[in-house]
Amino acid sequence: MRILWICNIMLPRVAEHLGLTASNKEGWLTGLSDTILKEQKENHIELAVAFPIGSALAERKITVPAKAEEGALTCYAFVEDTNHPENYPADLEGQIKEVVEDWKPDVVHCFGTEFPHTLAVTRVCPPDKVLIGIQGLCKIYAESYLANLPKRVIDRVTFRDFLKKDSIHRQHIKFIRRGEHEIEAVCNAGHVTGRTWIDKKFTMETNDKLQYHFMNETLRSNFYEGKWNPDNCEKHSIFLSQGDYPIKGLHYMLKAMPKILESYPDAKVYVAGNSIVNYTTLKDKIKISSYGKYIRELMKKNQLEDKVVFLGKMNADEMKEQYLRCGTFVCPSVIENSPNSLGEAMLLGVPCVTAEVGGITSIFYNGQDGIAYPGYGSPEYAEAEDKESAQARVLAHAVLRMWSDEEKMKEYSANASAHAARTHDGQANYKRLLEIYGEIAKKES
Repeated sequence: MRILWICNIMLPRVAEHLGLTASNKEGWLTGLSDTILKEQKENHIELAVAFPIGSALAERKITVPAKAEEGALTCYAFVEDTNHPENYPADLEGQIKEVVEDWKPDVVHCFGTEFPHTLAVTRVCPPDKVLIGIQGLCKIYAESYLANLPKRVIDRVTFRDFLKKDSIHRQHIKFIRRGEHEIEAVCNAGHVTGRTWIDKKFTMETNDKLQYHFMNETLRSNFYEGKWNPDNCEKHSIFLSQGDYPIKGLHYMLKAMPKILESYPDAKVYVAGNSIVNYTTLKDKIKISSYGKYIRELMKKNQLEDKVVFLGKMNADEMKEQYLRCGTFVCPSVIENSPNSLGEAMLLGVPCVTAEVGGITSIFYNGQDGIAYPGYGSPEYAEAEDKESAQARVLAHAVLRMWSDEEKMKEYSANASAHAARTHDGQANYKRLLEIYGEIAKKES
């Protein structure tokens, strides 16, 4: 069986072979590809991987030599501007067609709908050969993008927003465009993999002729070892895995903090990723976005300057260390499918508080794995004049409930870890993937 992966990133082993800096994103692909290459003889799979780059490499086809007990890996590079995924390059289909014609795959597996290359694959390949792995859902994300933000924040255009043509309004439009590409890709494809009620509902309503294959995700390998310990953490610290754009809901967390601080004056919020609030130098002031300015305003208004810490970009080991150090992981997103960050926190047994949005109910059980509170769009906020503040109050109450009972936190920790171990069982998910490949290839033959 010849399989072609279309990935959003260059795999680390390829970057290492080319002497380039490896991406920290989607580390689970490394583990999955390593397993396939180690078991080539048993699984009868020949794997090739294609990935986008910003500018052409000297060689479009690359052979990465075999490691110990593994097969060699065939790779293809195609040119695509992943910083502007709302744009569809005119020559992308031709590049993808060249890759497909050279490798002659039985199955073309696209990871996610976020970038134009997935649409290009569905335009040049027969539907029955195309398998799309649903990650996020741009169409649904677009519907929630403005995230209860005040109108003045949505309408504001900073110097950075003007130069980059990247105001909140424009970001929203970009998601709408990506959603249009996503819909066409799903309509063109013959197969998808998904794992939540929302991705199944969306894909089947979009294309009732495609085949939906249930398959859970395997997480980055280092999160399968280690367990959260209440004696080794900063008890009243909150960790958010992202906060750089409205969908991730950092503004709700900051509006919730005054209430939390009334009971726990030592409480702090740690946010992974680059700081969006820097405002010290002229360069900082030029680079700040409208959302970054709003986060600054909330921090100043609520006297949170020494209560919010932006941690910068973090690799998998650094993220794991922060999960284990925090008192509670919070996911205040306005929409998610099945966030890997929540899965990672659960796997490590970190007490979790999450907005009950999107597909989260498929991987997280409220009252058993932790606390899920009504999130964006809940009927609970229908009559609220200020929906942002109303949701922030409910979030604050959820965190206070979590911290009020240490024995219950330990129970949540154990339950979440056991649940995530089942959901993200690497061997079970790998076996399921091989079954799906076999089903598709058999139909093709």
